[in-house]
Amino acid sequence: MTTTDVETAVLDDRDTRSEVAAGWRIVLPACAAVIPLGLALGVLVVKSGLPWWLGPVLAAVVYAGSLEFLLVGMLAAAAPFAQIAVSSLLVNFRHVFYALTFPLHRVTGRGWKAYSTFSLTDEAYALTANPESATWSRARIISIQATFHAAWVGLVALGAGLGTLIPSSVVGLDFAVTALFLVLGMEAYKVRRSVPIPILALGCALVAGVVSKENMLVIAMGLFVAALVGTHLVTMRRNRDA
Repeated sequence: MTTTDVETAVLDDRDTRSEVAAGWRIVLPACAAVIPLGLALGVLVVKSGLPWWLGPVLAAVVYAGSLEFLLVGMLAAAAPFAQIAVSSLLVNFRHVFYALTFPLHRVTGRGWKAYSTFSLTDEAYALTANPESATWSRARIISIQATFHAAWVGLVALGAGLGTLIPSSVVGLDFAVTALFLVLGMEAYKVRRSVPIPILALGCALVAGVVSKENMLVIAMGLFVAALVGTHLVTMRRNRDA
């Protein structure tokens, strides 16, 4: 190796470290924001009667936020595999559209590209949904995704550890998931200010509960998606005829 090659390698190494540090600065606020959620998921795993180690395993392997909360309930209830698969598809289907603008073309190498696709969460998408990300390096993008992934696994593991210390006499923690989705629903309503949509969602849930309590989630989400598609088609037709 010539002197020039050595100097070039040193500069590349410095650039990589600089880009990794830049990724840390971008992602650390997001890591802080999910501290309550990560701890809550870990506690929920233990309080649902599942082994504590399943928390960090879900966080590392599934790594899908809201789906992990749903999976805890389904695993605790020994839900059928088909129900878990359909629920996973419906909950995470939105990720298909993330790929349209996520700067995956900046991530070179099959292994890195595969990991970047796997770890494309809501937070990773939100942090890279800007025009500047189209020029970011692989090191910066992977730094954002890997750091958030590691933080999530660590928080869930910590929550599971804390969950083992909470006495069994303390009840009501399982309501945390319901409370979480209520808060998310309220925030979504503040954005769209649409009264018919939450009423439609409630109607779908009630119908699904009457049809089959065991498969309520899948039926309700299927009805809701079908209703939204139908409403969209009707609106398009009215706008076209107007």
